[in-house]
Amino acid sequence: MEQLQKRLYKTIEDLIIYNNVSVFLLGSKSEFNALSREVLAELKEKYPYIHRIYIRAEYQYISDDYKKYLLQTCDETYYSERAVGGGKAVYVERNQEMIDKADICIVYYKDNYLPPRRRNGKRDLFDYQPKSGTAVAYDYAVRKNKKIINVL
Repeated sequence: MEQLQKRLYKTIEDLIIYNNVSVFLLGSKSEFNALSREVLAELKEKYPYIHRIYIRAEYQYISDDYKKYLLQTCDETYYSERAVGGGKAVYVERNQEMIDKADICIVYYKDNYLPPRRRNGKRDLFDYQPKSGTAVAYDYAVRKNKKIINVL
């Protein structure tokens, strides 16, 4: 994890210095998102002008206390409009909104990773192999011709 953190730090810092990137969109629900928040918190001390935006896929309406909590690790937060009514695909919708708004996508993507097999319900006789959320987002970014940096 330490090596990944160093690669991520260098990647983001290079984007800040050499590409004048100053806005970073963040999601949730993965170790990589948490690591990205940590790295951006460190870089915010060095480059106070960067702007970290956490795009929520859960909790359309939040209390002032929760917003205050979120703003400890980001500069702005909002609920993804695409997530409204997203149901089980709420994170997919939020991720696609982030990709649409981004010029460059930083990912931690293993091509051969498969999440655990699942069943649709308790009564189903057969399980199925879901695609990872990262793979879905990665494929979407490729289709949208986004510049993708994989820090794997």
